[in-house]
Amino acid sequence: MSADKQPGMVADDVVVSIEYSLTVNGEVIDSSKEEGPLAFLQGRHNIIPGLERELAGMKVGESKNVVVAAKDGYGEYDDAAVMEVPRDQFPAEIPMEQGIELHVTDEDGEIMHAVIVDVREDTIVLDTNHPLADEELHFDVKVVGLRAATSEELAHGHVHGDHGHHH
Repeated sequence: MSADKQPGMVADDVVVSIEYSLTVNGEVIDSSKEEGPLAFLQGRHNIIPGLERELAGMKVGESKNVVVAAKDGYGEYDDAAVMEVPRDQFPAEIPMEQGIELHVTDEDGEIMHAVIVDVREDTIVLDTNHPLADEELHFDVKVVGLRAATSEELAHGHVHGDHGHHH
């Protein structure tokens, strides 16, 4: 049993718990109120880079307003992420209309969010940009807990919580 002292501030490889709310265009679109504080491993890209950078050096109980530019958040809007897909590749149960949101799998098996932006005769036009692409993100964050990461967490690069949040 090592007597690791509690980390005094947010630093790489520290498990950080934050309470936060995310405001985009004046509207709160996400917050930790429902799920409770978010725990993540600092310095391992568990959260968006612009927020991670701003948290460094914060202490428990500290709050901060962080404005994250699109490029440090969910990326800038990419025209190449808009694609035309043959209609017959879609399962019949998906309604073919503008604004329908779906999840599609790319070549690597990664699940992407997509929105139908146009319905043509033989093809459907999908936009797979992240819904928050190009948006400036406003975070209200408060650091509510810090602890040393376990060797297993460090090996895996993310937190092993008992919260049952599996990404």
